[in-house]
This record gives sequence, structure tokens and C-alpha cells, in this order.
Amino acid sequence: MGALRPRLHPDRFGIVRTDAALPDSVTPFALVREREGLTVIAGAEALETAGIAPGPPYALVSLDLESALDCVGLTAAFSTALAAAGIACNVIAGFHHDHLLVPWERRAEATDILDRLEFS
Repeated sequence: MGALRPRLHPDRFGIVRTDAALPDSVTPFALVREREGLTVIAGAEALETAGIAPGPPYALVSLDLESALDCVGLTAAFSTALAAAGIACNVIAGFHHDHLLVPWERRAEATDILDRLEFS
């Protein structure tokens, strides 16, 4: 497959759980509906402006490597590399790309690690 081609989004992101409707000013990057409530991943600034505490800041890194949904080992490869450096990672698998949430303060290091990683 080749290089992961990580792309770092410039904005901080927040992860919140809510039962309330989101204001129109918050455009989620992702939503996950669980029995405990709705998880919202959105820009931290938009959440703050809407009066929603965004929690710890996360950086969003999208892998521009287009991977199949049945690809085996890709998540293990990048999560192992990040774990070896002590970097937490939450994964959102989209239809075309994987998106990673990493601690904001470790974003440059995480992107650098992912940039050097090859997947076959």
C-alpha cells in the first residue's frame, strides 16, 4: 500500500457526550451513537462558543492512504507505532480514510511517526 501520508488538521478538536441537540453553530466531524448517548467530535472552538466544554484538546490526523474496510493490520501498524512512543490514539474509520485523534500537545510527534511508517 505504501506511505500513510498523514495530514494534520490545523484546528483543535474536542470529544463530548451529549443527549441534547447540537446548536447549528457546531458542525461535527463525526458522530457516534451509543446506548449511553451521542458522542460528538467537533472543533473545540465551535464547542466552546456554543457553551459546550470540549474536554482535553485533540489533534485530528487523517491518513490520506485510501484503505479498504476489510484491510487487515493497518490499525495495528499505526497504533503500535504510536503506542511505542507513548502517544494515545483514538481511531475513526471512514469509508475512504482513517482519522486519528491524538493529544494536541503531541500532534507534531505523532504526525512525524506516521509519516515514517510504511504499510504493505
